[in-house]
Parts: sequence; C-alpha cells; structure tokens
Amino acid sequence: MVAQVRRFNRTVTQRAGVLHEQFLGRARPLGQSRLLWEIGPEGCDLRRLRLRLGLDSGYLSRLLRSLEQDGLVSIEPASTDRRVRVARLTPVGLSERAELDRRSDAAAESTLDVLTDAQQARLVSAMADVERLLTASQISIGTADPGSSAARSCLLAYFRELADRFEAGFDPGLSNPAEEGEMIPPAGLFLLATLYGEPVGCGALKFHPDAPAEIKRMWVGPGARGLGLGRRLLAELEARALAHGAVVVRLETNRALAEAISLYRSSGYREVRPFNAERYAHHWFEKALTITV
Repeated sequence: MVAQVRRFNRTVTQRAGVLHEQFLGRARPLGQSRLLWEIGPEGCDLRRLRLRLGLDSGYLSRLLRSLEQDGLVSIEPASTDRRVRVARLTPVGLSERAELDRRSDAAAESTLDVLTDAQQARLVSAMADVERLLTASQISIGTADPGSSAARSCLLAYFRELADRFEAGFDPGLSNPAEEGEMIPPAGLFLLATLYGEPVGCGALKFHPDAPAEIKRMWVGPGARGLGLGRRLLAELEARALAHGAVVVRLETNRALAEAISLYRSSGYREVRPFNAERYAHHWFEKALTITV
C-alpha cells in the first residue's frame, strides 16, 4: 500500500506541474501560485494561511515576501484587531490570480480531453474519492480544554443543530449536565477534531467510579461528514475510556438523530433500558469494552 501511495504521488506531482519552477508557464513556482489562490479576493490572515496550507511561519514569510516584492500582495493589520496580520491581493495580484485560474482550467481540460467519456467519469469519480480520503487523513483528534474558544464553537454549533432537529427544540440547561469541569481530568475528558487548524468535531467522556463511563457531546460538523470522523471519534472515546479503566461505556440519544443511532448499532452498542432521566432521549445504548491485541 505504501508503494502504491508513493506511485500515485509521483504521478500527480508530475501531471500537476509541481516539478517545474514556472508553474502553468508563469514566473513563479507552485508554492507561490497556490498562496495567491488561498489568499483570495477577500484576503486571509496569516495564521489561517499557515494552518490551511500546513506551512511553518518562516517558509510562509519567505513566500509572502517574494509576492510582495513582485507587487502581488500587501500585508496589513486586520481592521478588527491590529495584532492580526492579513494578506491581501493587490490589483496586479487579483489579475494574476484570475490568469492562474484560467490556465488551471485549461490544464484540467487537457487532462480530460484525451480520455473517453467513460474514462472521464471514472477519473473524476476516483478523484472525488481520493480527495475525501486525503481530507479524512488530515483530520487530527486530541484532548482539549472544553472551555477553549475552539471547543465552545463546536458545542454551540452542536446545541444549535439539536435545537433545529429535535421536535421540542433543545435547551442544554434542561438536559443532563456535562459541565466543563466534568469534561477535564480526572472527572472526564474532551476530544476535539481539527482540520487545517479549524474545529470540525468533538466528543467527551464522563468517568464514574465503579460505573460505566458516559459518552457525551459527540458531534461532527456538516463540512466533515462523510469522512468517517464520527466512527473515529467514537473509537477514540472508547479507547480513552478503556485506558482509564472503564469496562463499559454508555450513552443516550434522540430518535431524530438517525445517523448517530445507526453508527452506534453498527459499532457494537446494544439498546438497554433507560439508565437516566434525560428528557431529550428516546434510546439508551451500552457497550462492553474489550482489549484488542
């Protein structure tokens, strides 16, 4: 499998023109050209650029300096916070970005033109699959402070979605609690999933002495669905619970969350009698954890 991934990478880099110093026939390599595209017509702050492209600060600064020297980019403080620096395209930069777009379209068309209709459909479908899988491989999951801005943004989005989907709405104050203090060690933990530095999902555990661990606040953002992240989060929560000494995990859910119910059942959870008085729950699930070797 490793050999196949490497062959694929070699083919793609050659076909995309990564090996040429003058990408798409312009006067700059791919790195600078990609940066122009990512900055976009609205501009972008440097931290977001660095995270989105996976670049260290020093290399990003060198790329931006080259683009500044060519009159394509300007760096200025953000209007809302002068401590934040924002890259913006100059009129010349906007024109160059438009030309890169035109040439990129032409390059893509040249790839498709030599293929039959059936081959084109296969290639585009395979590319979509590869894009989803590569995106999934770039999602990181780790523990986080549930009081952090990233964690709170996930939880607020989660609460809004529940309010939209539940027949009676959702008020977290009326639900069984999962307070910040209950989602940090030793009482529990909070997992945050990030993609390009942005939060895209979360999940939490509450630990109880001599009782099953509880899975709470599991959510995947709309933009990250279909990437297998829900199953990854669930498996990671189970592994963390087992490492903490729990031999059983349990959770409850609402009948409106059909996708979640399907995930739990396919992951080995069995429906049990209600073990709490959660007013928004219609299903209660439990799973015995086992050590795999």
